[in-house]
Amino acid sequence: MNDKPITTLFMLMSVDGKISTGNNDERDFDKDLPGVVGVGEGLKQYYELEQKTDLFSLNTGRVMAKVGWNNEKSDIKKSPVSFIIIDNKPHLTNLGVLNLLRNVQKLFIVTNNTNHPAKNINNPNLEIISYEKDIDFNDLFIMLKKKGIDDLTIQSGGEMNAALVRGGLINYISVVVAPLIAGGRNTSTLIGGDSLTTLDDLKLLRPLELISADILNNSYINLRYKVLL
Repeated sequence: MNDKPITTLFMLMSVDGKISTGNNDERDFDKDLPGVVGVGEGLKQYYELEQKTDLFSLNTGRVMAKVGWNNEKSDIKKSPVSFIIIDNKPHLTNLGVLNLLRNVQKLFIVTNNTNHPAKNINNPNLEIISYEKDIDFNDLFIMLKKKGIDDLTIQSGGEMNAALVRGGLINYISVVVAPLIAGGRNTSTLIGGDSLTTLDDLKLLRPLELISADILNNSYINLRYKVLL
């Protein structure tokens, strides 16, 4: 019996593996791609597939801040999804946490920051999972499974993706490949983290088994793989 959720890394990336248009938080696929001729026309297919992902989604506070959850919002609608947000810095503000609580069924904030703004909010749909030092993701995923989370979609950044993939915590990968070359040495890729340098580092490589390759409209592709742990 699996003691952790079945996890799927679901991301939008360019043909060269980038998950953003640039190397700072001002640049973002969601913000920039709709205006790119030849790319924006097919972008809705990614969002349609996103609506079919798991009812529990793991992301980071940095991504939530980047896409505007810390801003004033008047049009927030309740979704059927619950979020698990990793946020140590923190990137989320008090308003950001309140906005997310209006949007999700349940919000889990995972942090090692003793002064995270979520700790000042009393809401039955908010649960804070605290760590004293570095977050132990293996421990976290076991804990999430015990809370009834059987299936979990991961939509975080390249560094977090690397930690989870290399830690053996990703079971499946589903990438929507946009017809785009983004480039940029410092632009985030699907999997970041430290580069491999030694022969022993090769144990961190994760072979994949192709499950499906679906050709979408407007030259988009959806590739699904099983991670051979």
